Amino acid sequence: MKKVALITSTRAEYGLFKPLIARLISDADIDLKVVVTGSHLLAKNGLTVSEIEKDRVSIDKKIDIYADEEQSMSNVMANALRLFSSYFHSKRPDAVIVLGDRYEILAVSITAYNERIPIFHIHGGETTEGAVDEAYRHAITKMSYLHFTSTEIYRKRVIQLGEAPDRVFNVGALGVENALNVDAMDIAELEAWINNLLSMGGTSKQEIRLTGKYAIGTFHPVTLENNTEEAQVKELLGAIELNKDITYIFTAAGADAGGKAVNEILEEYEKDHDNFYFVPSLGMRGYLSAVKEAAFVIGNSSSGIIEVPSFHVPTINIGDRQKGRVCGKSVISCIPDKRDIDMAIKKALSQDFLGSIKEEKNLYGDGNTSGKIAGIIKEELNRGIDIKKSFYDIEF
Repeated sequence: MKKVALITSTRAEYGLFKPLIARLISDADIDLKVVVTGSHLLAKNGLTVSEIEKDRVSIDKKIDIYADEEQSMSNVMANALRLFSSYFHSKRPDAVIVLGDRYEILAVSITAYNERIPIFHIHGGETTEGAVDEAYRHAITKMSYLHFTSTEIYRKRVIQLGEAPDRVFNVGALGVENALNVDAMDIAELEAWINNLLSMGGTSKQEIRLTGKYAIGTFHPVTLENNTEEAQVKELLGAIELNKDITYIFTAAGADAGGKAVNEILEEYEKDHDNFYFVPSLGMRGYLSAVKEAAFVIGNSSSGIIEVPSFHVPTINIGDRQKGRVCGKSVISCIPDKRDIDMAIKKALSQDFLGSIKEEKNLYGDGNTSGKIAGIIKEELNRGIDIKKSFYDIEF
C-alpha cells in the first residue's frame, strides 16, 4: 500500500479536492493522509476545518502555521517550512499532492522536495498576472514530478517550463466535476443554509430572501499591486449602489496580504445595506447551489472563470488578479471602476448576452477529472518513481 499525503490549506481548495479525496480513500492500494493547514484553522476565515470534519474525512494532522492572525506571508511560510519539515521527516509518504499556487503551498512543496518526496501538482501552467501566485505556481511546477493541468494550453506551458511531456497530463479541472455533480439545494434550503451561517456570525440583519435577482461575490486583493485593494473594493461597492434591486451575497477574501482590509470594508458595508450579506464561507455545496440560480457572479475569484461557466451563469471578472487565465464567453472582464463594473452588470443581465452563453461548453473539462488523476497516480506509484528529472528542451 502506498502512503500519499494530500495537503489542503483553504476552503476553496478543499472543495476542489473533495472528489479526488473520495476516490483515493476508496482505493485499497492507497493510504491517504489528509493534512489540514493554513486558513482552515483561522477563526476569521470561518474555521473551515469544520467542513472537512462534517464530511467525516479522517484528518491525519492539523498543522497550524499561523502563530497569530496578523503574521506576514513570509513568517507564515517560515512556520510552514519548519512544521512540515518535521511532518514529512517522520511520516515519509510515498508522494505529496498539492493544488495551485498559494504561498503556504510553496513552502510545503519546498519541504517535501528537501525530503526527496515526489510532488504531484494540480493546476500548474496557469497565469494570474496580478497576483504573487503567478511566481509561486511556476516554482511549485519545477519541484513537482507529476503535473495535472486543467487545459491543453496549460499543459503546453508546463512542458515549456522544461517538464517532460510524459509526466504532464491535461485532465480538466476538479471544480468542473463538482459543478456538474453537485447535489444542489433548492431555494428554500439555500435560504435556510445562508441564514444559519449569518446567525452564527452574530448578524442582526433580517433574514435573507432569494425571491428576486441575486448575485454571488468574492473579491481578493491583487497582491502584485501596492495597496490597491481598498480603493478597488470601494469601486465595486459603488457599482453595487447603482444596482440596488439585486441582493448580493459576498464571501470573505482569502488569507492574503490585504485580505483583512477587504473583509472589514465588506462587513462595514453590510451593516447599513439591507440587500448586502457577508459570510466567511458558504461551503462548497452551498456556494455551487447559490451560483446555480444566481443572476451573475462578481469579483475576481478563479471560480468565476473555472466552475461558474458550467451553469451558464455570467461572471463579472474585475481587474488583473486573474489576468492571463483562459476564459470562456460567459466571463465579462472589466477594470476596477464603478462605471465599468456597472456596464458589466448591465451586460450580464441582458437577454442577448444570456442567450449567447446558453449552450456554451466549459473550457475546463468534461467532469471526470478525479478519476483521471487517481488512475494516473496509482499507475505511476506502482511503476516506481525516480525523482531525478532531465530538463525537457523544446525547439525554437
